Amino acid sequence: MLRTRTFTYLLALAVSTAGVTVAAHLADPHVAAAKAKKKAKPKKAKAPKEKPAPKLTAEHKKAREELMGPFKFGMTKDDVLATMQKQLDEKYAEVIAETADVYQQDKLRKEKKAELKRVKKSFVKFEGKKTGWDVSVIDDQFEHKTNESMLVYWENQGGKNQRRFFFFYEDSLYKMFITLDAAQFPEDQQTFEFFTQLADGKFGPGTAGEKPVEYDGVPSVHATDRTKDYKVFALAIYDRAKNKEVLAYRADNVKEEKEDNAIINSVLEKDGGMGPDIDQGSGTVDEIIGKDKKSK
Repeated sequence: MLRTRTFTYLLALAVSTAGVTVAAHLADPHVAAAKAKKKAKPKKAKAPKEKPAPKLTAEHKKAREELMGPFKFGMTKDDVLATMQKQLDEKYAEVIAETADVYQQDKLRKEKKAELKRVKKSFVKFEGKKTGWDVSVIDDQFEHKTNESMLVYWENQGGKNQRRFFFFYEDSLYKMFITLDAAQFPEDQQTFEFFTQLADGKFGPGTAGEKPVEYDGVPSVHATDRTKDYKVFALAIYDRAKNKEVLAYRADNVKEEKEDNAIINSVLEKDGGMGPDIDQGSGTVDEIIGKDKKSK
């Protein structure tokens, strides 16, 4: 008990005798600053607020659907070919009906059959063996030994040099890559800046750049510039979730970088760098964006 009272007394004495000294000490600007600095918590840098993605209008969504055409993500190779055959049947039926010449009708039927056959022949699995596409306008759109494959169709309605590449992952369509000849546009409009304006206006803001704006619930669209090497603009339309899955699989499984084959490169440069040739097709993207050319 005595010990407790003694401790209490000493504590009170320390407070009473040191009060002025401690107060004066705290009043010292250097000590105050040091004390404040010690107590002050470092401010965390505020993360920049992400700008909300611009909203898509009904017109933007409709344009993306039109760019898809009759094809749907998740289709197998056979599904795509069956859909394409239906398209060709309808197209040639109209042309055949316009002529009464039996010889000409037969010629058109053979032409249709040959057209579909060339598309079927274009099918390639990227299993490690080098192909003509490894140094081409689509050389950055696929990887080998990753369960990827491709079909290609030359949409050449009205003489437009335009191709649609169908990319499959585990035999499931997840992306289409469409090339448009820059020569389709007037000379003063053959710039990627102009093409980007068209794409943004048609499909929604943010289609260009390394990381295009992606929206939930609709196909993603990415505009890229291929004019330097191949004189074409390109539009990729893809399933956002499946595309991420493919990229993740590549990251985990692709160990070696692509080798640049000088011989293939030389051959393709003479051929315009577009890869193996195939026959004409129909249904151009020009029908989708062409209306905007005159308004610019």
